[in-house]
Amino acid sequence: MQYRSLGDTGVQVSTICLGTMMFGGINNADHDNCVDIIHTALDAGINFVDTADVYSQGESEEIVGKALKGRRDDVVLATKFQGNMGDERNHRGASRRWIVAEVENSLRRLGTDHIDLYQLHRPNPQTNIEETLSALDDLVRAGKVLYVGHSAFQASQIVEAQWAARDRHLVRPVSEQLSYSLLVRTPEVDVLPTARRHHMSVICYSPLAAGWLSGKWRKGAETPQPSAGRGGMGGIFTARYDLDDPSNAGKLDAADALATLAEDNGMTLVEMAIAFVVNHPGVTSAIIGPRTMEQMTTQLPAADITLSAEVLDRIDEIVTPGTSANPFDSAYVNPALTPEGLRR
Repeated sequence: MQYRSLGDTGVQVSTICLGTMMFGGINNADHDNCVDIIHTALDAGINFVDTADVYSQGESEEIVGKALKGRRDDVVLATKFQGNMGDERNHRGASRRWIVAEVENSLRRLGTDHIDLYQLHRPNPQTNIEETLSALDDLVRAGKVLYVGHSAFQASQIVEAQWAARDRHLVRPVSEQLSYSLLVRTPEVDVLPTARRHHMSVICYSPLAAGWLSGKWRKGAETPQPSAGRGGMGGIFTARYDLDDPSNAGKLDAADALATLAEDNGMTLVEMAIAFVVNHPGVTSAIIGPRTMEQMTTQLPAADITLSAEVLDRIDEIVTPGTSANPFDSAYVNPALTPEGLRR
């Protein structure tokens, strides 16, 4: 396992981060199995664990808390806030009111007295970024949070947060979490270089492109069914898998070519996909999100793989740098950049 600095904090985190979105609820309800997966990751040298309050409505945080008993001091623990945590209209968002309440809930579920990295899960246009940073600054001063970050920010939003922190003397975000993979390369255009200019870590989720790079999506093979935790959640991710959509048909072509490239170079597509993400000089960690122990053990070897220049060049021929076949794969699309937003 390799390790890199979390921004310019001096804290060392593993280049593979264990994501826990698939723990609890309809994904994996077996807590003991989930704890075993977490322990396997820790034993392999992973010291970076990422969760969120909305993952299975707090159940994922509870599972992580169980797994880290007796091992908490060895782990850089990250969680997130902002998502909908109930029917009450203020049980969500990025307001001071919600942040100071929800951090206590996360601390209780995680069984800890502090969170190493507390992240705003999505941009929140309804809340002034200064209010959010001010509340987070107070949590840092109180010792409940050590560092703060955000997720799915556009480059302009990253700069706005950095400037607000500087001008108001507030805690500065040290990380951005985003979707980045062989099939989703749009962050290469501006987000990755912007984060590097501000000495921020980039933590990449979905390095397997929501399953497209699992090795199962091949021409001539039976079309895989998305897991309940993704494609089955109210259909919100259906657009990622609909092969009647030309952009997804293009992803199938690319996934097939990438799988052949990986096989020709003595590795699995899963290993090449994760190694590709970590290979970028602006990336600190790639988040793997196993639901089963088998998925855990097949993804871990990527930590020790370095891709050659020849393989990287061939990848660029298959998927043009800076592009994404389907904009939805980036998870968050700035409303101002949609066709309707641009016109009106």
